[in-house]
Amino acid sequence: MKKKYEDMRSCWEFSEASECRRGLMCGMGYTNEEQRRPLIGVVNSWNEYNPGHVHLDKLAERVKQGIREAGGLPLEVETTGICDGMVLKDPRYIEVPSRNSIADQVELTVEGNFFDGMVMLSTCDSVVPGHLMGAARLNIPTIIVTGGYMPLGRYAGEKRLHIRAQDKVGMAAEGKIDMDFYNGLIEHSWGSCGACTSMVTANSMCMMAEAMGMTLPNNSTMAADSSEIYNLAYRAGKQIMNLVYEGVTARDIITPESIKNAIKVDMAVAASANLILHIPAIANEAGYDLPWWKEFDKASNEVPLLSHLAPGGEYSLEDLDLAGGLAALMKKMESVLNTDVLTVTGNSLGDNIKLAKCYNDDVIHSLDNPVSKQPGIGVLYGNIAPEGGIIKIAAVPHNLMTFRGPAKCFDSLDDALAALRSGKIVKGDACVVRFLGLKARFGTTAFTFQEELKGYEGLFNSCAILTDGRFSGGTSGLSVGYISPEAAYGPLGLIKDGDMIDIDIVNRTINMEVSDEELEKRKAEFHWEFKGENYPRFLRLFAKNVGPMSKGGIWE
Repeated sequence: MKKKYEDMRSCWEFSEASECRRGLMCGMGYTNEEQRRPLIGVVNSWNEYNPGHVHLDKLAERVKQGIREAGGLPLEVETTGICDGMVLKDPRYIEVPSRNSIADQVELTVEGNFFDGMVMLSTCDSVVPGHLMGAARLNIPTIIVTGGYMPLGRYAGEKRLHIRAQDKVGMAAEGKIDMDFYNGLIEHSWGSCGACTSMVTANSMCMMAEAMGMTLPNNSTMAADSSEIYNLAYRAGKQIMNLVYEGVTARDIITPESIKNAIKVDMAVAASANLILHIPAIANEAGYDLPWWKEFDKASNEVPLLSHLAPGGEYSLEDLDLAGGLAALMKKMESVLNTDVLTVTGNSLGDNIKLAKCYNDDVIHSLDNPVSKQPGIGVLYGNIAPEGGIIKIAAVPHNLMTFRGPAKCFDSLDDALAALRSGKIVKGDACVVRFLGLKARFGTTAFTFQEELKGYEGLFNSCAILTDGRFSGGTSGLSVGYISPEAAYGPLGLIKDGDMIDIDIVNRTINMEVSDEELEKRKAEFHWEFKGENYPRFLRLFAKNVGPMSKGGIWE
C-alpha cells in the first residue's frame, strides 16, 4: 500500500508552484527527504483559555511522534477552540457560529496546503463537531483524538462533580446555602483539564466521534490526565499513516450506517440534546441529506437508557471509564448496532468491541435490563413545533411527563432571567423563551435560565420551558429546546401570555390550545426582522447564511 502512495506522489506535476513550495519548506529547515513523505496535518485546537483544550499541545506532541516514526511528516496547524462555559452569551452568542467557522478553517488550512491526511485534536462542545464537519467535507484520511474527560474535583473530603456545584446558584442567590461552602464548591469542583465530567455536550460529542468510528477505541472515556490517552495519541499518529497508504478516507467511515450507530449510542447514554444539531450537520457535510430528526425519533423508541450518567443520573464519566468505557457499552448493545461498519483502526466496529468487558453492571446495563425504557432524547411534534422540539427525557422529573399550564412569554433571555429573579414566574407556568434560534440569535443557549430555575425547587418541579434556543448538555427538567421552525418564522412566535400549553412526553406532543383560525389571524399580524446593525460582521454573516436546524444549521 505504501508503494501505491509513493507511485501517486511520483506522478505529481513538476511546476513553478511546486518548486516554490519545496523551496519555502527547505527555507524552514525541512529536508528533501522529509518533503517526500506524506504530509499530515495535525489539526489542533489548543489554547490557554479553554480547560478542555489546555492540554492538547502535549497530546499533539505524542501524535507527531507517532506520525514521524511511521514515515510521515507532521505539520501542526490551529483552529479556533472555545469553551461554551466561558464565551459571550445572549445577545452576541458565538459558540454555534464558531462551529461553522471551524469547519471552514479546516477546509482552508488543510485543503489549501495539500495535506495527505490529518489527525484532529479537540474536546469541547462545538469544536469536535466542527472538526468532524471539516473531515466530512474534505474526505481525506482522518483520525480524531478527543481530549478526555475532566478529573473530578475535590473539596471538603469528597470528590466533587461540577454539575452538583453549578446547580447551587439559585440557592446561593436566595441565601439558602452557607456561602463559604458554596464558594468552596465553585472553586474546587472542576478539574485541571478535559471535558466537564458529566453527560454534557463535550463528552457527548466525543462519544459520538467514537461511535462513528472516527477515534481509536475508548478514546471518549479516558481521563484527560491519564497515561492511556497519551498512549492513544501516539498510536493515532502511527495509524493515520496506514489510512493514508491504504487510501481510507473520512467518508469511508462516516456513512449513514455509522451515523445511525451514533444516534443509537446517543439514546443509550442520554447524551446532550445539542446532538440534534451537530449530528445532522456532520451527516449533511458528508453529503447524506436524509431526515435525520426522524432517525432520532426512531432510535428513541428502539434503544433504552443503559447508563444513567449525570446530570440526570448518579454516575460520572469516571464511573463509566472504570466500568469498561464506551467500548463496553457498545458491546452490550451490539445487537442493535451495525457492527460491520469500518473504523479508523482499519477494522470493523465489531472487531473493535469484540473483547470489551464490562466491570460494573450498575453503571452499564444490558438491553434486557435497562435503566429505563424511556429514551434519553425525544422529539415532540404539534402546532407549536411542526418540525419538532427536543426534550432530554431522562432528565425530566416524573411528575412533569405530562403538563398543562399557561404561557408566560419572553422575547429575550435577559427578560426571562429578570422575571425569574423578581418572582414574576409562578408554579405551573410554561415559560416561553424565544427568538434565540440560529437566524434570530445565533442559537443562543437558554441553559442559564434553566439552570437558575433549578435553584427554585418549587418552580423547577412544576414549570415547563419552551425555547427555540439550545440547551447545554447538562440540561434537566421539563425543558423543550430547538423548537422548529424557530420563533422568527414559526408558531412559537405567535404564542401569547395566558395561552394554555399542553405537553405529553409519552405521546411526543406539544401544543397550544389555540384554534387554527386564531393562529392564522396572528400569523397575518406577525412581523419580525433581523436587526443586523446591532451585531458585528461575523454574526451578521452567520445569520444571513445559516440553514435550518433540521439539517444541522450548516451553510445554505
